[in-house]
Amino acid sequence: MSESSAINPETADWLTLDEDEEIVWSGKPHESSLIPALVVGLPLSLVLIGLFIIAGAYLQRENTQYVVTTDGLYKKTGILSRDVQRIDFGKVQNTSYSQGFFGSRFGYGNVDISTAGGSGIEMQFRSVPDPREIQELINKRVKGSRGEPTTESGETKRDVLDEILVELRAIRSTLDEQQETTGTTSATTSTTGTATDEQSPGEVNTDQTESVSSNQRAENSPTDHESDDER
Repeated sequence: MSESSAINPETADWLTLDEDEEIVWSGKPHESSLIPALVVGLPLSLVLIGLFIIAGAYLQRENTQYVVTTDGLYKKTGILSRDVQRIDFGKVQNTSYSQGFFGSRFGYGNVDISTAGGSGIEMQFRSVPDPREIQELINKRVKGSRGEPTTESGETKRDVLDEILVELRAIRSTLDEQQETTGTTSATTSTTGTATDEQSPGEVNTDQTESVSSNQRAENSPTDHESDDER
């Protein structure tokens, strides 16, 4: 997962971590998130309003920071003042991500976090890079905080079992296709054998015809003897 900026807990005076708490991911809004401000601000720069728009967007991005730790989520905002928000993973109820017109093209979007008992979205990671990966990271940490054991990569046992189930289904589908192919081949072989058996009575009829001809010659033989005696 890409990191737009790394945070050193020792130099970040606004970030207070517990003794066993570690940073998993940290970042700030994507650089491309300034494009809408440039699109609006550049045409208005002749009257100075556009410069304020561009400068405000830049300062807001530089003073915004998002952090995911082993225990919870942190968000810092504010240009002249400072606003720090923290949510423990145990309180997270739902997460989602969204991407707008520019976000879907430049690879950034919003990650929304809702808490149990809260009204609506309690925290938003705005314009972060790879929002889907960040949402998945948060979800895995939330599952781990609820007592679901995770692997070294952060996957829970349920995730691993789901992956195994998908692989087993793929193997079963392959075996079914092979059985269908084998059945088709057996049916073709059986049809060929039936056709061969149907030709066998013809050979028997030929033998019967030869036997009848021999009997007829035997019956004609006494007649020939009688004719000799008469002579």
